[in-house]
Amino acid sequence: HPDYHVEVDKTFYSVPHRLIGRQVDVRLTHRVVELFHDHQRVASHVRRSQRRGHVTVSEHMPKAHQRYANMTPASLIGKADQIGVNAAILVERLMRDRPHPEQGYRSAMGVLSLARRYERDRVEASCERALIINAVSYSSVAAILKSGLDRIRPATEPARPTPAHTNIRGRGYYQ
Repeated sequence: HPDYHVEVDKTFYSVPHRLIGRQVDVRLTHRVVELFHDHQRVASHVRRSQRRGHVTVSEHMPKAHQRYANMTPASLIGKADQIGVNAAILVERLMRDRPHPEQGYRSAMGVLSLARRYERDRVEASCERALIINAVSYSSVAAILKSGLDRIRPATEPARPTPAHTNIRGRGYYQ
């Protein structure tokens, strides 16, 4: 598969990323999953007793993925919390709102990188504004900063609906 994992007994095991799209053979024992390509063993994993989930060896990842290997949602939220509480909430939502938290890592890292280019107070205010308008994405926070909207206090109360009223012409008009 494109994510350099092979499904074996409803669990995904990694193989070296250079084998993406290639056929591999599996030898399955009670304790070990071995993966072969051209009769050469390319990976060996301890078999998981639980089904579901991923077993990944860092060396199997492409270099671009290895830098994310030791990151966890908690570590990214912790780094965002150093910017401010709204940044932490936004980063948490970036990962929570996706099927897999890892899919939000790049966006979360982007938000964190904004603190190197802008003052932390501005990044925090931009995250607050993005949360209020429900625009939870790196690009929204970056656009708010670029346009200077972080310096304008947003209305914290949503617009109120028009009050319900009776027929303007009176009750008996349509009877």
